[in-house]
Amino acid sequence: MNDTPNMTDTSEDASASSPSDEKIAQASKVLGAIHEQMRGAVIGQDAIISQVLIGLVAGGHVLIEGVPGLGKTLLVKALAKAFDGHFSRIQFTPDLMPSDITGHTLFDAKSGEFRTRQGPVFTNLLLADEVNRAPAKTQSALLEVMQETQVTIEGHHYPLSMPFMVLATQNPIEQEGTYPLPEAQLDRFLLKIRIDYPTVADEAAMVRGVTAMSVADKLDVDKVMTVVKPATIIALHRVAAAMLVEDSVLEYAVRLTRATRDFPLLAAGAGPRGAISLVRAARAYALLAGRGFVTPDDVKEVSLAVMRHRVRASPEMEIEGRDVDYVLSELFSQVEAPRV
Repeated sequence: MNDTPNMTDTSEDASASSPSDEKIAQASKVLGAIHEQMRGAVIGQDAIISQVLIGLVAGGHVLIEGVPGLGKTLLVKALAKAFDGHFSRIQFTPDLMPSDITGHTLFDAKSGEFRTRQGPVFTNLLLADEVNRAPAKTQSALLEVMQETQVTIEGHHYPLSMPFMVLATQNPIEQEGTYPLPEAQLDRFLLKIRIDYPTVADEAAMVRGVTAMSVADKLDVDKVMTVVKPATIIALHRVAAAMLVEDSVLEYAVRLTRATRDFPLLAAGAGPRGAISLVRAARAYALLAGRGFVTPDDVKEVSLAVMRHRVRASPEMEIEGRDVDYVLSELFSQVEAPRV
């Protein structure tokens, strides 16, 4: 796609002013091109693709929850190819060690020196598959990477290449042999996305695409074209960071977050990072829509994905079979949105 604008050389300083209409239009076109390439490989998951792009633009990490076989790995591979990013995948297991993620030092007998071997975390997109199957020590190693965007090996700090994004998956059904993610690590994810089964039409198109002239059982990313470079994603970060957020909209995000702490149907509410994440995700959502400002509707649209992993439903709701999404929807409908 040769007409996709290159934003690398024309990015604005986020601290200088809000991005121009031209800059917003360029960014929206880039994101539209990435989305179009991804949907050619990931059939029937347009909403999921959009949410992953929100995480990418906001510079956040994403937790994806869904049963096996819904294309989570394909989703990440397609995103990596669309912006020419490096991709790594780690299958989390109970015997996975922190050094299996970060890397380690080893002694080279030929040179008589210790050498550092970098782990799979040195990448742009890291797929942490079934992240809740690793023990706490290994999850803590991933937490440092997510929080600090650096790796510590034998006391030395190694910064990661940007952009860097962790997309972790977990199976909501099978819980045997898993280690629940600690709240501190859950809070590091900008979004928690729930991926569901495709529609009948989309599933038929998927089966047709997989089985046509092939004996394989999966789609591939061969049809996905590279439309931008990693430097363009960094430019998108700057554009999103400079977007205008009115005080009333920011206060609305704060009120939504604070409301989770006093709602009787919730056993635990969200911390201040919840409000920060709402604003970050809402800016990215607005940018995808081609707007240079954030509306209360933008905040509300991303609220479930931002909040569902930061709160916990009360035991009464769990007994009644009401999940966190139901409780949050009830709560957010009671918080009045500002008129802007």
